[in-house]
Amino acid sequence: MNFFTHIGRYLLMLKGMFSKPENPKLYWKEFMHQCSEIGVGSLGIVVIISFFMGAVSAVQAAYQIVNPLISKTVIPQIVRDTVILEFAPTLICIVLAGVIGSKIASELGNMRVSEQIDALEIMGINPKTYLVMPKIAAAIIMIPMLVILSMVLGIAGGRITVVASGIVSAETYDRGLIELFLPYNVFFAMMKAYTFAFIISSVPAYFGYYVNGGSLEIGRSSTKSVVVSCILILVADYILAALLL
Repeated sequence: MNFFTHIGRYLLMLKGMFSKPENPKLYWKEFMHQCSEIGVGSLGIVVIISFFMGAVSAVQAAYQIVNPLISKTVIPQIVRDTVILEFAPTLICIVLAGVIGSKIASELGNMRVSEQIDALEIMGINPKTYLVMPKIAAAIIMIPMLVILSMVLGIAGGRITVVASGIVSAETYDRGLIELFLPYNVFFAMMKAYTFAFIISSVPAYFGYYVNGGSLEIGRSSTKSVVVSCILILVADYILAALLL
């Protein structure tokens, strides 16, 4: 299939999601299950990466500031802006594209190969609405929450590192966090988080939903979904930066 065929099938899949639920309680249960899988299941890796990401940013910022005329409050400002603008929304979402995206693609791929999706269609259940929509909705809700948590942990990790090593005092670090802070940066980061969440959930869902073959094709489809998701995240990152900054 060529590029435009994939685009058309992807848009038709998204269009097919919007139908009246046959059993709202069943759909709600699946939505809550996906929220747990995406949010709680990715919590550990987000916490670890975010903390050390902030710690490394703080240490490198302190290493590069060698001029005594530059105030040490610049260090927390660098950590704050890099974590909020780029590290938390972009880097974390690229990691989640591998963690969440591969899981979504392989799950739907196994259901397609084992003919469970065909069985849902025979029973009169729209598989796009029942299987794909809860995953996308859960990702749009949970991934921005993970990004916010990543921001907090990244800034906290930088604070703990530089204060414990004696590079900057706690009072200086806290004062630097407040200086020259732009609330718009948080808004921009959240716009990126919502956009990336949609990409992370919908693209792997497409590759998994339309997989053909056996277990080998499921693995290839899962890998392809992660690669395409990461590329789209980087492209969307540039477009959003050009439009909003």
